[in-house]
Order: sequence, then C-alpha cells, then structure tokens
Amino acid sequence: MDFQWLSSFYNELVKGAGLTLQLLLISGFFGFLMAVGVALGRLSKNRFLANGLRFYTSVLRGTPLLVQIYVLYYGVGSLFATFPLIRGSLFWPYLREGFWYVAFALTLSVSAYVGEVLRGGLRAVPRGELEAGRAYGMRPWLVLRRVWMPRALQMLRPTLAGESVMLLKATALASTVAVTDLLGAANLVRAQTLRVYEPLLVVAVIYIILAILIEQGFARIGKTPQRQA
Repeated sequence: MDFQWLSSFYNELVKGAGLTLQLLLISGFFGFLMAVGVALGRLSKNRFLANGLRFYTSVLRGTPLLVQIYVLYYGVGSLFATFPLIRGSLFWPYLREGFWYVAFALTLSVSAYVGEVLRGGLRAVPRGELEAGRAYGMRPWLVLRRVWMPRALQMLRPTLAGESVMLLKATALASTVAVTDLLGAANLVRAQTLRVYEPLLVVAVIYIILAILIEQGFARIGKTPQRQA
C-alpha cells in the first residue's frame, strides 16, 4: 500500500468532499420540503391528488436513480442546449453543469422515498394526540406544525437517519456525469497515479466517517437533557 500521493491530491479530495456535502445538503433540504407536501398529498381526501402523487412516488421509486440522472443530464440537458434562448440566458451556466442535474434528481428521489416514509409516520400518530390538540382550540395547520409532524418525525428518527445515509451514498452517482465529487476525485487520482485500491480505500473511510456523523446527529436530535434532582 502506497499513500504518498495523498499530499499531491489532497486539494482534489477536499474539493470532492465539499461537492459531495453540497449535494447531500441541497437535495436533503429541498427533498424533505417536497416530501412533506408529498406525504400530506398522499393522505389527502382528494383522490385525484392522492392518486397522482402515488403515481409520482411509484415512478421515482420504481426506476433506478442512475437512469433518472441520465435522463435529466443527457436527455433534458441536451434538449436545453438546442435552444439559443436558453443558451443565452442567465441560467445557462447552471444548466450546463452536471452538478445541478444530479442535485435535482436526488431531490426528486428524496421527495418520493421520504414522502412515503412520512406518510406512514403521520398515519401512525395516535388520533388521541391530534384530538387533544383540537380540544385546545388549535387550527388544523397548528395541529400539524406543533403536534402531528413533530410526533411523526420523532418516531421516524432512525428511519430518516438511514435515508440520509443512503442519500450520502447515492451522491457517488454524480461521478458518472463528469462531476468531480468524492468518488470522482478518487477516480481522478486512480487515473493519474495508476493506484487502484488506495484512493478507493481513502474515499471509503471518508464516507464511513460522514455516515457516522449523520447517525450521531440524528441520535442527538430530539433528546432532552435530564434534569438533575
């Protein structure tokens, strides 16, 4: 095992880790916001809305994420490039970058998977707790914000931690569309140094550390400090 190349490619690995974290945070944040809407829509009494979102989640969960990234990057991205109006717009510097297509694909994936998880969590909240909130005079939106959603998130904390770790690992697919994320940086090192295993081992250790940090973060969320007598 030879790790002398680390000093030469340290900056590339740091930049790759930064892009990985950006993908994780952007897709995780916006995906969760969309997931809340998906979950509430799936529980809606409006059958058209509920069935439409059911189809949405079925398509996204039933097709490989890599295929979705390819459709967006090579399909939609190539289509955008054929329109001079889009190429000359302020958005073109973003629309030509694979990073944003991957971020969008990951966001949609999070909205579908976490949306179904949230739907199950919301249905598992005892009705008595919701009725207690209404008895205090809370309006439906206030019950959702102060009782229903917090209670569901508390029950789903381990599941959401697992979904976040899965999202972290899914960001590695960005390297397939010329995005130099953490795995992309490792591939760059492998190509220039001809070291096959060492760059992958270093990246694997970084992913493990990030996964542990995510799990520890979720473990601390919601814990209330015990009062000392």
